[in-house]
Amino acid sequence: MLLSPYLIPFDLEELKLPDSLSANSLIARRIHFFSSEEEPDLSMYDLAIIGVPESRNAFENSAASLAPDEIRRQFYKLYSWNTPVRMIDLGNIVLGATVEDTYHLVSDILAHLIANNVIPIILGGSNDLAYANYLAYKKLEQVVNVVAVDSRFDIGNENLPIASNAYLNKIILEEPNYLLNYSNIGYQTYLNSPEEIDLMSKLFLDTYRVGMMRGDLTEVEPIIRNAEMVSLDISVVRRPDACGNPHNSANGFYGEEICQVIRYAGLSDKLTSFGIYEYDPTLDYSNQTSQLISHILWYFVEGFINRKNDCSFKDLKQYVKYSVAVSEAVDEIVFYCSKKTGRWWIIVPIINIKKNIKQKYFLPCSKKDYEIACKDKIPERWWKTYNKLNN
Repeated sequence: MLLSPYLIPFDLEELKLPDSLSANSLIARRIHFFSSEEEPDLSMYDLAIIGVPESRNAFENSAASLAPDEIRRQFYKLYSWNTPVRMIDLGNIVLGATVEDTYHLVSDILAHLIANNVIPIILGGSNDLAYANYLAYKKLEQVVNVVAVDSRFDIGNENLPIASNAYLNKIILEEPNYLLNYSNIGYQTYLNSPEEIDLMSKLFLDTYRVGMMRGDLTEVEPIIRNAEMVSLDISVVRRPDACGNPHNSANGFYGEEICQVIRYAGLSDKLTSFGIYEYDPTLDYSNQTSQLISHILWYFVEGFINRKNDCSFKDLKQYVKYSVAVSEAVDEIVFYCSKKTGRWWIIVPIINIKKNIKQKYFLPCSKKDYEIACKDKIPERWWKTYNKLNN
């Protein structure tokens, strides 16, 4: 696929970068910027920033279309990382005549990047673009685990058009369906109806309240480590830390907390796409929100630089195996801990009785899950995944 006909380059000149020795260490001086005069050679890059200024299906946030370049203006003024990174800014996607046309083009471009082992960093735009991101995996015929960092579930109604606050049902009902698992991190109970919360539970979809995560942010890591796709709605951040959104509230993640959460996304060997949505520059104050988003992006890339590549399981000698007998389980529950990083996995069996086949699914977990099993209890993470994989 040729990318250049569908991209509008970002004008680096508008940044007006200083001509000094220290300016050479700015991110803007350390990455490549797409030019309409060339077709990008994707083999030279690991990460690609791509703006999607689409907000025609936004719920009360049409100004989200202004977000990509505002984010860039802050991000490229930050100093780069100590380790060189192979990253390109592809500019903004040319919008389609309809929103559906944009979805189609976005999914084509993202699928092309992912197939070429380039991780797209999507700058939205409204949150319904997460649906277009999912469609990229469908086009690749690749089963995908999705994590949404969002204060709301955005389920929507299958009989109503897609919108930024109503897109999840489109992903769940899409046929053929390639969604293996969906997890929400950061929802707030009073922003979601009891019916929606009950539905998420009945569908065995994983949900984690912002208060559950605040006590120990390290518990977020195994959730994100299991995802190929992560989307971030900036409304998940409390308004005092990110005022540039019409739907956030007084409560939510703190700025430094969301940076840590997204750093885990960068660290994950499994993750192949990341998007950030719903920033409204017209509501921002002194660039507070765009600066926070630029910091989030910085930590995502810093996490990527520090990937450990310990989730292939090609050589089990690189892991310590623990087997725990739990009275409620027929077989022992097996855990693996990486000798390199100390990260944990729990084995969930996939059983096909008709074909007499039993497979193993390596599910990221934490040491707490192992400690729960040692107390003769089956970890909830194991139960949920077992039910999803065997129903």
